[in-house]
Amino acid sequence: MPDPGPLRAAAHDAARRGWHVFPLRPDYNRPYDPDHAKKPAFPDHGEDRCARTDPRCHNGHTGWEPRATTDPGRIGRAWAHTPYGVGIACGPAGLLVVDLDTPKVNFTMPAEWAADGVRDGADVLALLCERAGQPFPATYTVATGNGGLHLYFLHPAGPVLRNTRGETGNGLGPLIDTRAHGGYVVAAGTTVNGRAYRVMCDSDLVTLPDWLAALLRPTVRAARPTARPVLALPADRRGRYLAAAINDTVARLGQAVQPGRNNACFMAAQTLGQLAASGAITEQQVVDALTPTALAIGLSERETARAIRSGLAFGARRPRRLA
Repeated sequence: MPDPGPLRAAAHDAARRGWHVFPLRPDYNRPYDPDHAKKPAFPDHGEDRCARTDPRCHNGHTGWEPRATTDPGRIGRAWAHTPYGVGIACGPAGLLVVDLDTPKVNFTMPAEWAADGVRDGADVLALLCERAGQPFPATYTVATGNGGLHLYFLHPAGPVLRNTRGETGNGLGPLIDTRAHGGYVVAAGTTVNGRAYRVMCDSDLVTLPDWLAALLRPTVRAARPTARPVLALPADRRGRYLAAAINDTVARLGQAVQPGRNNACFMAAQTLGQLAASGAITEQQVVDALTPTALAIGLSERETARAIRSGLAFGARRPRRLA
């Protein structure tokens, strides 16, 4: 069995920073499960299977988050004999961690992001920074075993932030997850599938920037009208053809549901962007035609503007000329 000493030291180091830690499954004798060593070692059951036999569950199920600790004695006992990995409970630690991932096999970057040359989570965040006119945040950073990055931030003041995933809900974008209340991360010094998590930038933590916090806060969006804007088009045969093409494109966008809404908006903008590239309509007419419906199906103003801009850029490469 591997020596638990280095992992015990990693757990103590995290605890000295005020981060609540708990054991993850050891990274050896693992079944074929790529995430085996990322899972909590205790408890070994979920709330739905709790038989109250675990001493910590006698008065009700106790999961990994309330078990996390900074107590040196408890940490010493937990890592005395077994080389458990080290998990950090973000909520009790007052952390929000931005997880910049690398693409898995068969992953395809959504077209509205790929249009800007984006390849991985770090690129997505860099593009968000560029669009917001903000620098790429510098804070305590851990390189993950698969080549990604964990950016550690202090949780900002205001409403409690919870985990987000990729583009869904209030997620920041593809290949970016966040871990906050209710979430945990693998600490530096732990190995997963034989690959170590290591400190890449051992700087002081900074508070999550306000502009990123705003993107992660749940939004309450008022209902928006689904009526399509009236575009000034000629009443001749050409105008009727354009009106039909626009109405058909907008109608298809209106049927889009999550998780395909962003891509549907991008594809709609690309279709109409081909007409704009030939001079049949203007890019502003495309924006006016698509924006109300994109907002009505649940996209934010930021997501809508980004998808339309990227779609117009793609459509411009293949102008569609009317007979």
